[in-house]
Amino acid sequence: MKILCSALMGMGLMVGTFGLLAAPAAAQLSSQPFPPQRQPPGQLGRPGQDEPPTALPDPSIAQRQARLRNNDRQQRLVADTDKLLVLATELKQDVSKTNQNVLSVDVIKKAEEIEKLAHSVKERMKG
Repeated sequence: MKILCSALMGMGLMVGTFGLLAAPAAAQLSSQPFPPQRQPPGQLGRPGQDEPPTALPDPSIAQRQARLRNNDRQQRLVADTDKLLVLATELKQDVSKTNQNVLSVDVIKKAEEIEKLAHSVKERMKG
């Protein structure tokens, strides 16, 4: 019985000692912030983007894209100026058919169309 009593007291001392040692450690853990949670791959905090941002684009790609844009702009300018020439020729023919007292509504509409197209060409030439 004496052995049992000694064993129980020893265990009590151990539990008490452990409790005294564990209490400051637990308090210390609760005062420290939680470590940041890592997001799973593919979700970098930016909705709709699966990959991290890459390095700057290759200059040769940018130059090629600029060249393609310039070529496209030039082709549209050529097409629009050709259309301007056709419209101006038609306007001249329509005006020559009318006399000084009569001005057709079609002639006015054609002149307005030429004006809009010429303004568009001018703006596109600026850049």
